[in-house]
Amino acid sequence: MAKPEGDQGGLNHNRAPADRLHRPSVSQSKSVCETVNGSHRYTVKGYSLVKGMGFGKYITSDTFSVGGYQWAVYFYPDGKNPEDNSLYVSVFIALASEGTDVRALFELTLLDQSGRGKHKVHSHFDRALEGGPYTLKYRGSMWGYKRFYRRTALETSHYLKDDCLVMHCTVGVVRNRIETARQFSIPVPPPDMGKCLKELLESGMGSDIVFEVGDETFKAHKKILAARSPVFNAQFFGLIGDPKMDRVVVEDVEPPVFKAMLLFIYSDGFPDVHELTGSVSLCTSTILVQHLLAAADRYGLDRLRKLCESKLCEELTADTVAATLALAEQHQCSHLKSVCLKFTAARENLGVVMQTEGFNYLEETCPSLLSDLLATVAEADDEPSLICRKRSSSSNIGLNLADSVDLNGGRRTRRQM
Repeated sequence: MAKPEGDQGGLNHNRAPADRLHRPSVSQSKSVCETVNGSHRYTVKGYSLVKGMGFGKYITSDTFSVGGYQWAVYFYPDGKNPEDNSLYVSVFIALASEGTDVRALFELTLLDQSGRGKHKVHSHFDRALEGGPYTLKYRGSMWGYKRFYRRTALETSHYLKDDCLVMHCTVGVVRNRIETARQFSIPVPPPDMGKCLKELLESGMGSDIVFEVGDETFKAHKKILAARSPVFNAQFFGLIGDPKMDRVVVEDVEPPVFKAMLLFIYSDGFPDVHELTGSVSLCTSTILVQHLLAAADRYGLDRLRKLCESKLCEELTADTVAATLALAEQHQCSHLKSVCLKFTAARENLGVVMQTEGFNYLEETCPSLLSDLLATVAEADDEPSLICRKRSSSSNIGLNLADSVDLNGGRRTRRQM
């Protein structure tokens, strides 16, 4: 019998082929294209008063952020183009911040206010496959409809109620990212030190100091307070401090404000103002944050002070801006002061602010701020810009210049600036 050719030792029977041994490794990656979506609800109150502005004239929403860019809704009550003879209203979404070739999808919805849910929807999302996302070349580029809705039909429809229109705008900014394969992944929980220290504060375990604030008492830990606040550090462990002190009476601070400050010291997070006050009122929230800013300045908590400035900036209204401006001046909050001045100087806000009790108080006690306001008004006339246009029907104001703005003075006729 003929023997098979090859090595007769039997060692090659399980040997892998040479091409398999030298096969190169294969890496992997994946490009993921997706949208970062965000929405804004824009209300036009007093629709009848904006009619007749003329074609090409518009009112705008406040700016809102989606996908790292600022956006705004432009509403043309008499249409954008002269050839339509004011037969249609026009609505556009504009890129309101610097950007080049920003690709996005859009949706504009005119809300049915009859409760039947028959909304008028113009959506770019549904047609994405037809032409792809829309590209906005530069700041001020727009997407929208010159003939958004025939005006005569709009004015007799359920979209207009109590002289008010409500629109819902959605923007989806296109983002690209690359995913690579990961061989191993071990989930790591998020940091929870703030949560643990907050629980320590609430339990009172191991506390060595008691604060008497009004009719309430708060237990705390001197070393934690000293590590976070230079004022507490000096009070307990400084040259003239008393490390054996076990009780402190706090004056000129309200209990909810002091509690909010302690929560920040332990958790490093901004406290839930509505939970502390038991109210969802924007005005109540603003008053507590105003007091909290004053307390943060008193105890040297710079981060809390900045957080309060940011919160007050978000909550500015015509009724609260004067008190917030006085507070910013007293505590040398330059950025907050600048925002308040620009808000007040806006044409649509100035007249309303001047009729408030807060402005009356500001005029009598801080005349130097009126000079700053006049200068800001002059700048606003030279360089018009998008600014917050928030309004409030509330007439309650916070804070005294010493610790809160006491606005018990009567309202009087406001002169023109």
